[in-house]
This record gives sequence, C-alpha cells and structure tokens, in this order.
Amino acid sequence: MDELRIRQELEILNVAFWHDVDTNWGERAHEFFTEDGVYTTSHKARQGREAIRGFYSERESRGPRVARHLIHNFHVTVHDADHATAEWTMCLYAEDGEAPLLSEPPILIGAVTDECVRGADGRWRYAARTTRPLFKGSRPTSG
Repeated sequence: MDELRIRQELEILNVAFWHDVDTNWGERAHEFFTEDGVYTTSHKARQGREAIRGFYSERESRGPRVARHLIHNFHVTVHDADHATAEWTMCLYAEDGEAPLLSEPPILIGAVTDECVRGADGRWRYAARTTRPLFKGSRPTSG
C-alpha cells in the first residue's frame, strides 16, 4: 500500500471538489460522494447525492456569490488501500454579490473530517464529510 500516493489522491480529490464549488456552483459536487454519503456543514447534515446536489442547486438559485474555500494542514490517516480519513482546516471567504467585493475576514474557519472510500471503479469518494466550526465571522455562512 502506497500511503503517499493515497494522500496525494485525496488531496487532488479535495482540490477538485472545492474548485467545482467555488467556480461552478458545485454543479458536480454530489458526484464526489458515495451514493449514501453524508455531508454535514455547520448548519445541517445532508445524506445522499440528491440531497447534496439540491444544496448546491438551491444556493445557486439565490444569486451571485463569490466564495473561496482554502485548505490548510491536510493530514491523512490511511486505514487500508480503500479507506482513509483526511483531517484538515478550512478557511472560507464568501460574500453574496459580484467580484470584486470588499475584503473581509473569513466567514468560517472549520475543522473538517473526511471519511474516504475507494469505489469499485478505483475513484475515491467521500462517505462522510463533517465541518465543525472553530471560528465564525460576523456574516452568516450559506449552508
């Protein structure tokens, strides 16, 4: 088992997920989860790809928003060739409206835990993602 390769694959997965969310309204975000995956944000848990797709679709329907999810302190514990846990810190800058917006502090700094599984197709997916807020800004998050 190549632990370094697994770590790289999970980091690539994470960057691809947030790139889709930040630049494409999370159009494909649900595809990064297992069929029954659970996505828990600071406000609510959503189970299954359809619920996750609905979350991002609803957010897009509310109008323009600029968001950037920054990934820090990425740590992976490999359980076996098909199961791993990624723990990392997210720093979220987000605001409704069109860019450029006034610079503000992040609206959330959270501890994120991802339970990841490799499917029969060889792709890693999230079985569960949980964001636990550590610091919240004065403006609300969207979900």
